[in-house]
Amino acid sequence: MGSLIRFWALGLAAALLVLSLSGWFLGWVHGLFAIVFGLLCLLGIRDLAQTHHAVLRNYPIIGHFRFMLEEIRPEIRQYFIESDEERVPFSREQRAIVYQRAKGVLDKRPFGSKADVYAPGYEWINHSITPSRIDNHDFRVLVGASRKQPYPLSIFNISAMSFGALSPNAVLALNRGAKLGGFAHDTGEGSISRYHREPGGDLIWELGSGYFGARNPDGSFSEERFVKNARDPQVKMIEIKMSQGAKPGHGGVLPAPKVTPEIAEARGVEAWKTVESPASHSAFSTPIELLRFVERLRELSGGKPTGFKIAIGHPWEFFAIVKAMISTGIVPDFIVVDGKEGGTGAAPAEFLDRAGTPMHDGLMLVHNTLVGAGLRDRIRIGAAGKIVTAFDVARTLALGADWCNAARGFMFALGCIQSLSCHTGHCPTGVATQDKLRQRALVVTDKAQRVFLFHQNTLEALRELLQSAGLRAPSQLRPHHIMHRKSPQEILPLSELHRFLSPGALLSRGGAADCGAPWAQWWDRAQAEHFHPGTRPA
Repeated sequence: MGSLIRFWALGLAAALLVLSLSGWFLGWVHGLFAIVFGLLCLLGIRDLAQTHHAVLRNYPIIGHFRFMLEEIRPEIRQYFIESDEERVPFSREQRAIVYQRAKGVLDKRPFGSKADVYAPGYEWINHSITPSRIDNHDFRVLVGASRKQPYPLSIFNISAMSFGALSPNAVLALNRGAKLGGFAHDTGEGSISRYHREPGGDLIWELGSGYFGARNPDGSFSEERFVKNARDPQVKMIEIKMSQGAKPGHGGVLPAPKVTPEIAEARGVEAWKTVESPASHSAFSTPIELLRFVERLRELSGGKPTGFKIAIGHPWEFFAIVKAMISTGIVPDFIVVDGKEGGTGAAPAEFLDRAGTPMHDGLMLVHNTLVGAGLRDRIRIGAAGKIVTAFDVARTLALGADWCNAARGFMFALGCIQSLSCHTGHCPTGVATQDKLRQRALVVTDKAQRVFLFHQNTLEALRELLQSAGLRAPSQLRPHHIMHRKSPQEILPLSELHRFLSPGALLSRGGAADCGAPWAQWWDRAQAEHFHPGTRPA
């Protein structure tokens, strides 16, 4: 019944139309009312039938007020827009860029930059007097080059979002868009659903601590069930989720009422029964065991690229993993760095605001440590965390990533308006809900095209930025290409703003002592056999 309340305006217009028609012969006023309410009814029916605006499909007639406010927003900015930007994680300008690119609308604007170019923290990419020419924006990186089934991954992909958190229509649209554009769709830890499979787009299967899609009834890892999913040709890479940026070190519980038969089918659990995602894995408990688990999954999958996703916390824990790589000779094919600014449908406020390392800092720790340990050329690095624009991609690649993942950018392309109601099931655009009536607002064919266009136009914008900088490929981006305003009077390239290790620096004579924080404090104490540090050698 609650879902039907959204149609009150249409119902009221219909009721008033009937009342007006019943008094049609009593005077011209009743006739005028009948015409007005009849037109409103026609507008509401049109809203329900059209396929381009999810808000209007879910909120016929009254949804038009949102678009009316958008039209006059320069006049009401101080009352609506500024307070809205304090409430949501992306600015109006960022959202506008996504909507324009997803709709294939010209993303040009007059009167120069809206950014405060003299404010501390402002960044830009330096251009060249001799721009280059790049013929194609289909930028890719080969992951698992030495494996049996290497994968040429796009440098811009859909980040982890589970079916259950997203609606069936949202998953269908994302995967169909990925199929159209030839890029990858991360399943999230909710495993592979029928809605991931139907369009046939490339998948990165994320395996979390709940081992959904590869679990025994007691919640432990099942090799037999893993093989069944991992050997599917649609699955291109296997990603072990160690931690998530928005709520690192925090498990999750899916209440019984949310475990529908469809979600239970995808996750391999019992319907209408509470399911827990533990805070840590049961298949391994040490760095060496983690790497052996990576190697085992790689073998079971038939040689597909296998790695892990991690939100950086204690630096010594990642150092321990790298030391385990050195001691065992086992390396993951990739590592995805998830930043604390990454999103989720719901997380404790303290975790969102005060737990975990921001993506750029975590990325530099991972990149620098692998460089210093002489392993960087064997491991690809992905990064996720508030990446929306082509400049976001360029900056992230310049700091050491090989590719980027985005979640909310693609959600915007689906029609997300950041109502911040993901955890309630009342998403107004049908993106983050399992409500059947609300889901219908999201038209798969229309939104899949927008997902495709957002990906294509973002990479086209990146191509133009690279040409302007005189570069010929994203892999040529370096920290010195990105400038950072430290103060109104001081400008530094990222190469001087941050410390970068030289190849093998951690293994050289001076070792970690010459590398500065945090390696000088923790590298020597990290142990391949444990995640916890030992005592510093005398």
